[in-house]
Amino acid sequence: MQEYDIVEIQSLSADLRLADGIWYSSIEQNISYPSEGNADCFAVEDTSFWFKHRNNCITSIVRTFPPEDNGTIFDIGGGNGFVSLGLTKAGFDVALVEPGKTGAQNAKKRGLNKIICATTSTAKFKPHSLPAIGLFDVIEHIEDDASFIREIRNLLRKDGLLYATVPSYSFLWSEEDITAGHFRRYTINGICRLLESVGLEIVFSTYIFRFLPLPILLLRVLPYKLGLSKNGKEITDTSKNHTIHNKFATKPLDLLLDTEISNLNRKKAMGFGGSCLVVAKNKCA
Repeated sequence: MQEYDIVEIQSLSADLRLADGIWYSSIEQNISYPSEGNADCFAVEDTSFWFKHRNNCITSIVRTFPPEDNGTIFDIGGGNGFVSLGLTKAGFDVALVEPGKTGAQNAKKRGLNKIICATTSTAKFKPHSLPAIGLFDVIEHIEDDASFIREIRNLLRKDGLLYATVPSYSFLWSEEDITAGHFRRYTINGICRLLESVGLEIVFSTYIFRFLPLPILLLRVLPYKLGLSKNGKEITDTSKNHTIHNKFATKPLDLLLDTEISNLNRKKAMGFGGSCLVVAKNKCA
């Protein structure tokens, strides 16, 4: 890790200590995420159509709405650093903030050099010190989402940006949400109201993964409603859920996903999908 990285991290928090290339907090905090979740995801992220497309969507929207002065994006709850690596390759400066030691260590294996093993609370960042924050499928894991988003807003600089993705639609709730440690799913209106309730200004909002609601409904929700799904004692087969088994479906799927990226590049919002993607700004510090 280069010297300027050390100086930068130390200027944001005096309570983090560097060890083997990772910044650690001395405090551990429980999170609503399976302990083996990062290991399961690490095994499939590089080959998963879902992780790849989400990265492409995030990169597109960050290019369209970049942080002021090309400031560092703090990828909070960023797991194994898959999104952080994608944004880094796209030319953005990124710091991963991940409370799980497995995720932080996996991110280091991926070559990331700004890794903070902590939550937003235990990292003890100075108020209004972060230029941009990413919350990519994180908010649904927080029981008191309003308090959490208020904390996030208080970390952002004036005109700092928040990028967020969340799973969509409560009617798509299934056993997989329970296993993953989710507390809820959102609509675009719902997630925007949440962000606005703490004083953030919505810059852009859209759905992504337009093809996913129907497969989720048929393959997850209906079995769950009919009592045919797993009873919560087994961990979801991550590899199965992120693999396209029908080779004839791959090309049409790629074309469909490419149209979503094209829409995002043109700032064209989409009205339906399996996830919500939102950009918000902190107008007041």
